[in-house]
Amino acid sequence: MVRIIHPVAGALAILSIASFWLSTALSELFGSQATVIAVKTAIPWGFFVLIPALAAAGGSGIALARGGRGGLVGIKFKRMRLIAANGILVLIPSALFLASKAGATEFDATFYAVQALELVAGATNITLLGLNMRDGLKMKGRFRRRSALLPNGRI
Repeated sequence: MVRIIHPVAGALAILSIASFWLSTALSELFGSQATVIAVKTAIPWGFFVLIPALAAAGGSGIALARGGRGGLVGIKFKRMRLIAANGILVLIPSALFLASKAGATEFDATFYAVQALELVAGATNITLLGLNMRDGLKMKGRFRRRSALLPNGRI
């Protein structure tokens, strides 16, 4: 069961963060003020999906590692610490702040500075989660190196 929960929870987490990031970027670039308000006030509600997904991915990852901390498992654990710290210290407070400012229609310099920080931090977490997904697939043998040689031994 853990072998099913881990990839599903991980995929749900990365898709959630990516949808937050894309909806923010698209609403800021092409949407009206009402669209930005709707997006920024909706994102904190997405935490009810994101946080359990991250917790399930982390918990199931610990169970799958069975105490091992070497190789790709160790690298994934180091990334998860960064992902968690970035989420707890930057992304969640930023999202709550931006939802509050958007709800009050206060689109000032502070709003846009925090918005820029949130987009950078979100892109960082998407990248780190993507690297963890790649390494998880490598550990399962989903990525195999293809030989540069043709069947007859020629390049």
